[in-house]
Amino acid sequence: MKKLGMLLLAVAVVGFVWAGGKTETGPSAKSAAAKYVIKYAHGDPPDPFNGSAHADAVLFKSYVEDRSGGRIAVEIYPANTIGSEREQLESVKIGATQMCNVSEGTVGTFFPEILATAVPYAFKTYTEAWAVMRSPYMQKLMAEMTRKTGIRCLNVNQNGFRNFSNNVRPIRNPDDLKGLKIRTMEHRGHMKMVESLGASPVPIAWGELYTALQQKVVDGQENPPSLVYVMKFYEVQKYYTLDGHIYSIDFTFMNNKFYNDLPDDLRQIVYDGAQVSGLAHVAAETYSSNVVAVENLKKQGMEIYVPTAAELEQFQAKTQKPVIDWIKTQIDPKWVDDFMKAIQDARKGVVAPKGNDAGKGMVFSD
Repeated sequence: MKKLGMLLLAVAVVGFVWAGGKTETGPSAKSAAAKYVIKYAHGDPPDPFNGSAHADAVLFKSYVEDRSGGRIAVEIYPANTIGSEREQLESVKIGATQMCNVSEGTVGTFFPEILATAVPYAFKTYTEAWAVMRSPYMQKLMAEMTRKTGIRCLNVNQNGFRNFSNNVRPIRNPDDLKGLKIRTMEHRGHMKMVESLGASPVPIAWGELYTALQQKVVDGQENPPSLVYVMKFYEVQKYYTLDGHIYSIDFTFMNNKFYNDLPDDLRQIVYDGAQVSGLAHVAAETYSSNVVAVENLKKQGMEIYVPTAAELEQFQAKTQKPVIDWIKTQIDPKWVDDFMKAIQDARKGVVAPKGNDAGKGMVFSD
């Protein structure tokens, strides 16, 4: 019931924001009066309707400032205002910025073990992916990151399932990718996956991607539908294949020393605020990815292709084993083996109940 209460609170805060709650960014009068200031950086546009990371940040700000009675002020720096995702995470690491929301591609530079989560075509559904993101495995992985880097994970969110787009031809099977130049994040696991499909991976910074597509520096890219729509990639990309090759993870990070130095009551407020805003982040991202964005991309003229089960098996056969074998040469293989086991365990736990098992498997039951 506690999780249900948190979700209802998140929905209430969403209502506050969407009804006209303040979404100001940067320093404010509250900052001068507060005892603690949290600078919160992310890369989405400064609009809670067109960027789940900004909606997350706005909800966090609203919750923490209200519950702390003004003792904490939250300054939001959207749209890579203070630098790229790598620079944001570096800033959190050294304590110049207290908090950021970044994707898994950035994390690997600081914590190579995150490569374990880059196995292509590992997840079949959102429910099993969510289960793994909230599993003991992910808690252990994030604890290891804190130990090694001094960066604490407050919440594991999502960008959604990543898919291929390009401006050359429809992609229906692995052979259709041969010879294409595909932009990836600076994530070695994603790059290895693209290579195994016969394409050329080209790492390009997020803020430079639209121009790179427009100028044909690359033929295509791979991102979830919501990001393709928000960034208007439909203006420079024609074909989009919903293959869901990677479940893209989004993390809310905080400098661990700052977190631990907070008084107990404020630390709890910060922690709770991240859980509340994280729930809304996941819900908003899933909705915009699965319902709104795909339909909007069709309206904008993109040709959407959904691979058959047989075609997805071809993609998996081409990529999964080579990528797993490669990852195991980069980090302790146990992290990869445990990740795959966590997926199998999650898959067993999300089977739809039947018969008289009406209460079994309820998402928000404890």
